[in-house]
Amino acid sequence: MTMATPSCGEVSFVVSSEEAGERLDRALVARFPDLSRAQLQRLVRSGAVTVNDSTVRPAHRLTLGDRVAITFPEEPTVRPEALPLTIVYEDDYLLVVDKPAGMVVHPAARLVSGTLVNALLAHCPQLASVGGPDRAGIVHRLDRETSGLIVVAKHPEIHAALQRQFQRRRVRKTYVALVEGQVHPREGIIDVPIGRDPRDRTRMMASRTGRPAITQYRGVEFFPHYTLLEVRPHTGRTHQIRVHLAWLGYPVVGDRVYGRRHQPLLPDRHFLHARDLAFTHPVTGKPLSLSAPLPPELTAILTRLRREKS
Repeated sequence: MTMATPSCGEVSFVVSSEEAGERLDRALVARFPDLSRAQLQRLVRSGAVTVNDSTVRPAHRLTLGDRVAITFPEEPTVRPEALPLTIVYEDDYLLVVDKPAGMVVHPAARLVSGTLVNALLAHCPQLASVGGPDRAGIVHRLDRETSGLIVVAKHPEIHAALQRQFQRRRVRKTYVALVEGQVHPREGIIDVPIGRDPRDRTRMMASRTGRPAITQYRGVEFFPHYTLLEVRPHTGRTHQIRVHLAWLGYPVVGDRVYGRRHQPLLPDRHFLHARDLAFTHPVTGKPLSLSAPLPPELTAILTRLRREKS
């Protein structure tokens, strides 16, 4: 049985015999086919979905007669804003932008202006119909304080094709990170699952019950108290690089969530930059390899450390 998705408010249903034993997220997809599984999973994880008045995980198995309630948040109104936008590549099908640190990618209930979506809608109004409500064709995301490359699709079929490349791990992403301490071993692969912290749903953590996550790193420059790394995530979990490096014992400089809360070296952001992005153009089939230089504030930190080292 399918149900119309309201713009906001609560909807509830009683689990039928056909749904009994099914995962919650899969049952919701069947009930609300106009929403993606990822969107519904986000609602579950945020606590907007309850089973018998209790919050559960997306993988929760339903029982006949369970009462499932979903509170749909009011959709924010996102308007185009002529914000500065650094475009690294653009054609008729897609564009790649260099996002500055401090800019949020997607709007939220209390943040409907100043985001990358606002800037993209002003640059290319057709993006309003690509990738779902208020997504503006964005295929992946970066944390607020992470700078660097983000790819944006201009058409729904291009968006779907690029998402498949990410899902099949055919997109090569390289980040630059400055971390605390001298990393040892100098290069390696971190293969540790990541899940949401049950004590704080805004944080992620290394967890045996989490989703598989793999991060490759290589030390490229060493300072007395810091290491400059090149990092390649092979999966795309939330906060993956930051969580993995902190788990290894070398948190990203300036990371107030997984590292030191007060970092005099870089107090206003963390030192993580999505420098390189390589993928196959979904229309031409040709390889695209793009780069974004380190922003000035990060370059200044390295200049200072090199001067002190010498």
